[in-house]
Amino acid sequence: MTAYVALLRAVNVGGTGKLPMTELKAMCEDAGFSEVKTYIASGNVVFTSKASEKAVKAALDKRLLAYAGKPVGVLVRTAAEMAAVLKGNPFPKAAPNRMVAIFLDRAPPKDVLDGVSGQKDEEMALGKREIYVHYGQGMGTSKLKIKAATAGTARNMNTIEKLAEMAAALPG
Repeated sequence: MTAYVALLRAVNVGGTGKLPMTELKAMCEDAGFSEVKTYIASGNVVFTSKASEKAVKAALDKRLLAYAGKPVGVLVRTAAEMAAVLKGNPFPKAAPNRMVAIFLDRAPPKDVLDGVSGQKDEEMALGKREIYVHYGQGMGTSKLKIKAATAGTARNMNTIEKLAEMAAALPG
């Protein structure tokens, strides 16, 4: 068994993508996942499965499409990968609520940060399959646009820490 974290894109944020966490948990259990637990209402779920990451993502994609009637972005990480994202934070002194990792399906191109716009005091760095962003003045006033991030989903370091902790506590 492998412990996984699944992160859904644009769920229960700003009135879009309504999905009760009880429904998400039921979808995961229906897919055959075990030890399913959700965290806050923004589409975070941890569980165990014998399936590969690719199969886990496909199972969730299928169920979410049936539920929502349109594709819902799903990013999947193992418990070890989530812990590595937390440990790899290139801005460890930044306030965790102003520091995010934008999760992507694949490694970001090395030149991805060359095409950003609206940057003021934000700091950015590349991870393995993430883009780290420190919002110096906070996300609420930022005009930063990272084209590659539109296919991903962001979580702040507080959420990443909690999900990594929850996934580490699962068997596998």
